[in-house]
Amino acid sequence: MSTPPPPSTEPEPDPAQRQGPTAAELAEQYAARSGMQRSENGQIDVLQSIGGVRGLAESILPGLIFTVVFTINRDLASSLIAALGVAAIFTVIRLVSRTPLTQALSGLIGVAICAFVANRTGNAEDFFVPGFFTNGAYIIAMVISIAARWPIAGLLFGFIRGEGVEWRKDPLRVKAYTIATWIIVTVLGLRLAVQMPLYFAENFVALGTTRLIMGLPLYALGLWLAWLVSRPPAQLPAGATDR
Repeated sequence: MSTPPPPSTEPEPDPAQRQGPTAAELAEQYAARSGMQRSENGQIDVLQSIGGVRGLAESILPGLIFTVVFTINRDLASSLIAALGVAAIFTVIRLVSRTPLTQALSGLIGVAICAFVANRTGNAEDFFVPGFFTNGAYIIAMVISIAARWPIAGLLFGFIRGEGVEWRKDPLRVKAYTIATWIIVTVLGLRLAVQMPLYFAENFVALGTTRLIMGLPLYALGLWLAWLVSRPPAQLPAGATDR
């Protein structure tokens, strides 16, 4: 009769180690990368959440320069070069100051894509076309997050409020964050509703102007409103307010 093999002394692998990140961990990573920040008084720091003054400038100035230069001289090539030059300057400044490159580099890539499309078609209005697709993709992602009961506003705000993803256990909090996400969707939808008719009408000046106004400034307003409507009823840290 053969003897059974001795029991293995190797520890059983932890099931958690065999799996990928949990939904909560993915949500936390998304919140960390989003750049959402809260000020000392408990409010969302909208300016810092969109990258501060520098981030605002990096977002606005390339498009502003392109619009102004093309309006003045009606030369597409020089207008595109001017916009790319401004975006490149911001990237160099970040390199020299050794600050995070993410926003400036993504801005440079975004401007380069817009310039490529406009240069390829020869139409100045097409500089704004990639933004339509990006905007639409964000709308689709947010609507899907609502349908999946993981509204993106909850992921943006939950961790900086100290809720983590525990808000998903409370139907009232899920509803609040769903409404907040719809507010952001509405902001993005307004961009398309206003700008696309101007694009098809080939009204370059109005399109460029509304693109600037309805860019980060309007998005920041949407974030602030979303923060307000999704605030918890109570349970705030001592000394903090969420008004």
